[in-house]
Amino acid sequence: MSTTQNHPSPARSAEIVREYGPFDGAKNIHGVTHDGEHVWAATDGRLMAIDPASGRTVRALERACDAGTAFDGKHLYQIAEARIDKIDPASGDVVATIPAPGNGNDSGLAWAEGSLWVGQYRSRQIHQIDPNTGAILRTIECNRFVTGVTWVDGELWHGTWEGDESDIRRIDPHNGAVLERLQMPAGTGVSGLESDGAELFYCGGGESGKVRAVRRPRKPARR
Repeated sequence: MSTTQNHPSPARSAEIVREYGPFDGAKNIHGVTHDGEHVWAATDGRLMAIDPASGRTVRALERACDAGTAFDGKHLYQIAEARIDKIDPASGDVVATIPAPGNGNDSGLAWAEGSLWVGQYRSRQIHQIDPNTGAILRTIECNRFVTGVTWVDGELWHGTWEGDESDIRRIDPHNGAVLERLQMPAGTGVSGLESDGAELFYCGGGESGKVRAVRRPRKPARR
């Protein structure tokens, strides 16, 4: 199943509320996720758990980290070259591995509805895949390069980064239409994306080595 995206909606400026890093020994941020307590950042060969209150790194797992990261409530998932590793966060052990759909060209990663959702950077797609086999269940077509991916409150958001421009956009998961966009400042890229389940998005900052917290837009109150 494949869906097609319509023209993007008007953008508002992203509200960056905090920056973390850069961190010692971490030149790039490739992916981010949130486990309900810590922000995890995928750096060069290391997964770091960051305390969002203090900004300190509280744990580090030596693992291959080439792109997006996700958390299913128990395990971390990490894109490493052409595979996705399922990692026990307590021990750091890889407990399972599945093929990544882009065969090494994958970007963002998210967990939702019992599936993994994998961004495909240059092919401008998001795949929903079976977390046990890696089989593609459906594909959403996008009109911008896809970086990070996240689900929150039934909404699908993804990051984009092309040249000097980057934004965070909410899309319709059924037809790919762009519903909302948060424009990042010029030169500020999004290399990974995850919601904290509440008011914030955490965004990887690529070669800046930073993680940025961005305010998530509030839904209008229902009457």
